[in-house]
Amino acid sequence: MKTRITELLGVQYPALQGGMAWVAESTLAAAVSNAGGVGLIAGGSAPAEVIREEIRKAKALTDKPFGVNIMLMSPNTEELAKIVVEEGVAVVTTGAGNPGKYMEAWKAAGIKVIPVVPSVNLAKRMERAGADAVIAEGCESGGHIGQTTTMCLVPQVVDAVSIPVIAAGGIADGRGLAAAMMLGAEGVQMGTVFLASEECQIHENYKDLVLKAKDTDSAVTGQICGGAAVRQIKNRYTKKVIEQERGGATFEQIENLTIGSLRRAVKDGDLENGSFMAGQIAGMVNELRPCEKILRDIFSEGEELLKARAAALGL
Repeated sequence: MKTRITELLGVQYPALQGGMAWVAESTLAAAVSNAGGVGLIAGGSAPAEVIREEIRKAKALTDKPFGVNIMLMSPNTEELAKIVVEEGVAVVTTGAGNPGKYMEAWKAAGIKVIPVVPSVNLAKRMERAGADAVIAEGCESGGHIGQTTTMCLVPQVVDAVSIPVIAAGGIADGRGLAAAMMLGAEGVQMGTVFLASEECQIHENYKDLVLKAKDTDSAVTGQICGGAAVRQIKNRYTKKVIEQERGGATFEQIENLTIGSLRRAVKDGDLENGSFMAGQIAGMVNELRPCEKILRDIFSEGEELLKARAAALGL
């Protein structure tokens, strides 16, 4: 499948692995890149030198393009912005802010900059700032989410910008890929499906929750108190947070509840107190596979569906 994304990034598949905090490290990123997609290392709030080391580990595991996701509200942003240049990273994806102040240095270093956007307005701003493409992420996604669904957001962003659009949120098989392409996207970003990859280093309890999840098993916290909305798999932790939100807890009180919750999920597999971030599509992720098979299955199915639909319509 050839699109402007495969040409821009020099990869086999127009597919990015989501920059999931605490999850997206060198082993997973390298595996996705070796499989023909673009793996990402999550910058998160980790010490900058830790991310530098993860970049170097990934370089030892793959000679294919990979990237780093930088959350622009994180305290390590300034350092990470320099490290990706110093280490010669191929791609930077960004979230939670405007990367405009770093754009000149990144572009001068040959880095492809692809911000995640939850709205048409932000997509336009990113295009004006010099972004090479944008990731239109719908609220079906796991982790921090916006308010618009992928089905509604992607075509509106496609209509609003001239740079390539990558669809994210609710994509885990060939049907999702084909649908994204029909909406005008030229690539996809997927996160939840890679939680169930053999190379993903999360705790086995986390993988089991994803594999056993049903369509109604996700919950969104952070909406009632005016904080950042986060989608995760339902457990005692999400019930506690939502109950306190409904009971009138302040933003600061809810923030205190969330501290360390993602680490407890990823590293400890704490089923009661961990935040197991995953998208609504987890109900369709029922098999543990290597990254290479995940991408091959999704793209072979997606291409066949697109060809069959074209043939059925006499195109």
